[in-house]
Amino acid sequence: MARAVSRPRIALRLRSTSHSGTKKAGSGTKKTSPRTKKSRSPDSKSDPRPSTAPGERRPLPFVVRFLVMLIAFAAMVAFAAALAQITLQPSPASEALTHSNLHPGRSLRAYLDQPELRDAFKQIGGNLVLGIPFGVLLPVLVPKARGILRVLLLTAAVMMLVELVQGAVITGRAFDVDDVILNTSGALVGYLLLGRRLSRAVHPRKSRRKNSEA
Repeated sequence: MARAVSRPRIALRLRSTSHSGTKKAGSGTKKTSPRTKKSRSPDSKSDPRPSTAPGERRPLPFVVRFLVMLIAFAAMVAFAAALAQITLQPSPASEALTHSNLHPGRSLRAYLDQPELRDAFKQIGGNLVLGIPFGVLLPVLVPKARGILRVLLLTAAVMMLVELVQGAVITGRAFDVDDVILNTSGALVGYLLLGRRLSRAVHPRKSRRKNSEA
């Protein structure tokens, strides 16, 4: 009787060990399944898809850009002719009244000290208006000139040259550093109001497209 009872116990132990082995094997298969999912996830992310930058604008057609460039060039030529006629025309009647100014602010004070504000408005406003076309047209014609510092430096260089020619060659004209400051300020106003937008529309930057593709 003792032998007959001992045999079923051995069978039960074998069954229990077999069930525990299957559970461990099942648990092992469950643990390995997330690894396969993780290994597949990078492949799904690496699928090439066309991406576009949210703030990117579509470039204008070539015909429109060409027309804008042509109009800007014609406007710059007309402005240069008008500037030469205004600034480089001799004025013998005012030869005794003109004098060069190398101190910033001296001429501005003289303009503001005039009895009539209309004369001061003509002097200050006229010099500001002369610089506005530079800030509008220069970035459109020369894309590398885009930027506040570049526009200011180029405008100051051109106006400084004009003032030097006035003081050295033209009778009745004199060099005035305040005129250079006012012309440069007008160029800054023109660039901030219109020149920067026109330049970005006509000459879009390529770096934004490369970043969007990457």
